[in-house]
Amino acid sequence: MSARLVHQVASWLLSYPDDEVVAALPDLEAALREQRPAAPVRELLEVVERLRDTPVEQLRHDYVDTFDLTRRHALHLSYWTEGDTRRRGEVLAAFKQVYRDSGRVVRLDGELPDHLPVVLEFAAVVDPERGTEMLQRYRASLELLRIELEDDESVWAGAVRAVCATLPGASPRTRTEAMALAGPVQPVETVGLEPYDPRLLPLAEGAR
Repeated sequence: MSARLVHQVASWLLSYPDDEVVAALPDLEAALREQRPAAPVRELLEVVERLRDTPVEQLRHDYVDTFDLTRRHALHLSYWTEGDTRRRGEVLAAFKQVYRDSGRVVRLDGELPDHLPVVLEFAAVVDPERGTEMLQRYRASLELLRIELEDDESVWAGAVRAVCATLPGASPRTRTEAMALAGPVQPVETVGLEPYDPRLLPLAEGAR
């Protein structure tokens, strides 16, 4: 299975399950069943099947509860490494510059440019090379998100596992190993809201 297809399907599955996403689930399932049964395919198929079998209103409630009401499952890649710091503004500008350099219109749909479904869509259909580079650069964020979702036994953990499987090297087993992928932590310069949970701060704020 190509990394581009994994990224495309995961982008849909990790997006808010509005009418368009819900209607696309049968097509996503059909596309996956045409692939060889590799691990990422199995991961994504399980997510598709569980989302498909969940009543729509319950699915939307679960999504909001999972991704919008806690920072422990932040889908914004730079949040894990920069937190609420002034440096994050520079990082977000860098994401936008990558999109501009592609010469294509990248739909943000009201999201910040580091929103994982946006980055995955970019990697799948606009510029696979640059998109994959961005995912690799924020591998620590992806792996920490994966670990948090797995700990909470979230249906969406499989989608993140599938994305991680498209990147070089094995996934880290622990938070400490995942954090090490980020390299040196930037000095803290917190602005805005207080962290959701002091035990699970982004890397820039001392996560462990």
